Amino acid sequence: MLESVGSLTGSPWIYAVVALSVLLDVFLPVLPSGVLVITAATAAAAGSTATVAGAAGQVQREVPSLLVLVLCAATASVLGDLVAYRLAWRGGDRFDRAIARSRRLTRAQERLGAALSRGGGALVVIARFAPAGRSVVSLGAGAARRTVMEFLPWSALAGLAWAGYSVGLGYFGGQWLGASWVGAAVSVLALFAAGSLAAYVMRRPAPTA
Repeated sequence: MLESVGSLTGSPWIYAVVALSVLLDVFLPVLPSGVLVITAATAAAAGSTATVAGAAGQVQREVPSLLVLVLCAATASVLGDLVAYRLAWRGGDRFDRAIARSRRLTRAQERLGAALSRGGGALVVIARFAPAGRSVVSLGAGAARRTVMEFLPWSALAGLAWAGYSVGLGYFGGQWLGASWVGAAVSVLALFAAGSLAAYVMRRPAPTA
């Protein structure tokens, strides 16, 4: 994978590709946005550089920058969440019927509503790591007509936590295991492990009062 996207990870275009992938995977969970973020961070661990034109002429700059990569992925994550949230909010009866047909969506909506009503939104953060969990929670929050101020801060925290974790996995995996497919594979497995744990937590029945 590192060889096939090597030219991309050494280009400023990597930020646009990461942002687009993260933005769209709320609707297309099959997109490998997490793998792409990890691969870019692994390339950063290898010290990828790109030639950038500046006032002083041609300069070499490290690409991708870890900080920019985290901010790019986190911002795209929040924007994607808000788009899904607004679509579900405007969907009205159509989304309500779709949620009623799915036990998973119904259970997630009930748990999310209870969590937000109590002033806590840890479920939003946990769901960001679970496969399709981000989609379930964002659509559920919109369909349940939760306010933006109830949902947005937790979505921002979830996006930042997920982006920081993914970038950290890629970077430290590349530092410790080398910028090769081995380091990337171990980092991706760690991301999937976090996703499996998050999915398990989401499937647990909500505690009764």
